[in-house]
Amino acid sequence: MSQGMVRSLKDLVVNVEFDDAESMPALNEVITVGNDTNTPLLVHALLDARTAQCLNLYGHRNIQKGMPVTPTGHSVEVAVGDAMIGRIINAVGDPIDDCGPLDPNLEKRNIFKLPPRATTFGQSKPEILETGIKVIDFFTPFVKGRKIGVIGGAGVGKTVLTMEMIHNIAVGTGGLSFFAGIGERIREGAELYETLKDGDLLKNTCMFFGQMDQNPVQRSLIAISAVTLAEYFRDDQKKDLLYFADNMYRYVQARNELSSILDQVPNEGGYEPTIFTDIKTLQDRLASNENGSITAVQTIYVPADDLSDPAVQLIQHEMDGILVLSRAVAEQGIRPAVDLTRSSSSLLSPEIVGERHYMLSLQVQALLQKYESLKGIIAIIGENELSAADRSDYAKAKKLIQFFNQPMHVMEAQSATKGETWTREDTLKGIEEIIV
Repeated sequence: MSQGMVRSLKDLVVNVEFDDAESMPALNEVITVGNDTNTPLLVHALLDARTAQCLNLYGHRNIQKGMPVTPTGHSVEVAVGDAMIGRIINAVGDPIDDCGPLDPNLEKRNIFKLPPRATTFGQSKPEILETGIKVIDFFTPFVKGRKIGVIGGAGVGKTVLTMEMIHNIAVGTGGLSFFAGIGERIREGAELYETLKDGDLLKNTCMFFGQMDQNPVQRSLIAISAVTLAEYFRDDQKKDLLYFADNMYRYVQARNELSSILDQVPNEGGYEPTIFTDIKTLQDRLASNENGSITAVQTIYVPADDLSDPAVQLIQHEMDGILVLSRAVAEQGIRPAVDLTRSSSSLLSPEIVGERHYMLSLQVQALLQKYESLKGIIAIIGENELSAADRSDYAKAKKLIQFFNQPMHVMEAQSATKGETWTREDTLKGIEEIIV
């Protein structure tokens, strides 16, 4: 078997020289260093006819110049099959849940290999998936095979809202869910695992974690590792799936860190020059075809609460619906802390949600917009100086804001309040009682 030799090292980047062009490994191939840990390297680029630029997958620090390197003939692979349900897997396919090793006979799939071209459902009627959360089912309805983004700054409840959706959908439908933890807090991953375990929901969930303690190589790979297994269940087992990613901005951050290590010149927004390709490559794989669907829910961290951040804007444009979480709303004690006037969805149309739901959404948005404009006036002259019609609309808007406040099941232990689940029909009835 052909061998190469380590020629230079810089942080996670290892340049390997081979004897000739014929012995060069392929892009995205894994090669191993001949040290005491057989450190795996991922071929990132071919610099010339004999030199491969590689990434240190585990961040091992026991590599030295002159060490031999051997190609493996395969890329990063994850095992597929029912045995993966309920397990926690890292970016390179290893279990990290202390539940024992995976069966070595399981089929494995290359995480970089693109599946057959995915398409939408053509002329099939859109199918609404109820989450049991009033504000989501009303303002940004889930439609099978589409993408929903949950946007917000640090500490406004993105992860908690994601956990609640996983809980409600798993309890309500028993469908298979995927969770990709991308660069988030280790504590949050542990809490999600315990919540699902206590609710006997692990049997419906596959989890992939590349959390804050991992190097940027693993954090940048975790999302596509999870997608690879999701594609197996969609295409081979013909299932409809739910894919939760927390957090998509951390994915961009990981790619940006790698770009800095690789000495790439950033784009005008300060991010990696390949940011558009990075986002599109992942989003295009979260697609549906004639075999099944992948419905994606992706949280998007907003640095410094700046919704105009270039990375946030790029990710947002891939979504069919956007739920904006607001620090100002959270400070009022309202959960979920959704900014009702800034959240939007292209799926909120009469063809998808029906005429009744659509007309109610227009009325509610009109009342909320009027409420925002009246707040400034009331702060100056007081509510009693408003006309009777304005006072009535203002009161209705305040009731609506409180109506969308909802205790969550996953927070029962912390809040000592029993969680609630609402059907879309009950939500519409409750809104009609307020605004009529």
